Amino acid sequence: MTQTVPPTPALDTAVSPTLRLEPLKAACSTCNLRELCLPVGMSNDQLERLDTLIATRRTVPRGETLFRAGDNFLSLFAVRTGFFKTCVSSEDGRDQVTGFQMSGELLGLDGIGTDRHTCDAVALEDSTVCVIHYQQLEHLSHEITDLQRVFHKIMSREIVRDHGVMLLLGSMRAEERLAAFLLNLTQRLHMRGYSQSAVILRMTREEIGSYLGLKLETVSRTFSKFQDEGILEVKQRQIRILEQDALKRLVNSATC
Repeated sequence: MTQTVPPTPALDTAVSPTLRLEPLKAACSTCNLRELCLPVGMSNDQLERLDTLIATRRTVPRGETLFRAGDNFLSLFAVRTGFFKTCVSSEDGRDQVTGFQMSGELLGLDGIGTDRHTCDAVALEDSTVCVIHYQQLEHLSHEITDLQRVFHKIMSREIVRDHGVMLLLGSMRAEERLAAFLLNLTQRLHMRGYSQSAVILRMTREEIGSYLGLKLETVSRTFSKFQDEGILEVKQRQIRILEQDALKRLVNSATC
């Protein structure tokens, strides 16, 4: 018996008037990020069925918010281009950075449990996202078991990432935290075809410190220490890793 696909939920664009919706078709089956994003390991036929979920892309200018804590959860967002940070407001009013997301990664998973987002997602540069309506995604995953399996893998990946952050904050010194952050960042960029030794940081040092649980002064001092020791070459936001093995030794010594 053929099941009727639920109607597409209305998009809430009231959060930020500068967000722009594009009616262009964002086909997973032809996307060069498909091996990094949601449809990993799926067949072409299954990818074409998944294409039906993605009717729009959303453009998010630098500094603008894709969604805010407390917003209704309607969709997941696959980052197509650009860079985001997720953050929550602490009791004293400061923003606590909880993660950085780049092309090929998903935003919005925080809203699944409570039907409301629990953090803000802010563009660190001009970005575009593919809008994946979650109600339709759930419906399709019941028909395509591979999609359900892939989605479980994505959830597991997020859990592992959160565990890694807790390890950073709970047991590592400042040098070890920054080394682990830089290795993780360059590894993720390398998977997308970028250099593994040279990177332009999209986030500020203050944002790095917030994510790693370090003061701005400590982050700056640690960058200077790495440069003095010949591990990094630092020119403002341009970072070149000269001794990757030295960073790996720092991280390995912390996890032994």
